Amino acid sequence: MFKELNPLLHSELRLAVMSILLGVEEADFVFIREQTGASAGNLSVQIDKLQKAGYITVEKTFRGKMPRTLCRITPTGVDAFEEYVEALKSYIKVGRKTDSRLRRRQRPVRNGA
Repeated sequence: MFKELNPLLHSELRLAVMSILLGVEEADFVFIREQTGASAGNLSVQIDKLQKAGYITVEKTFRGKMPRTLCRITPTGVDAFEEYVEALKSYIKVGRKTDSRLRRRQRPVRNGA
């Protein structure tokens, strides 16, 4: 009935990072931090987890003398994200079916009864 939700993507911040990376070719650490509102330390830890899972690649470069961290989603990451969305849909479908069944079972309230 319910599909298992990927625990790695079920984290709000990791899910946000993946969502951002789906829409761009690459994103730097500063951009992701600004978009998510996460602290640098927490974001760094979550990016490392996604990289170790093979969901994103991380490239450390320099722009002039300033360090720059670039993140890209991998095909494995795209697949994992799509599977996560499909799993969420299984929960939504059940919720909608349950909601429509409840509405059918409810009886109108009579005035004065």
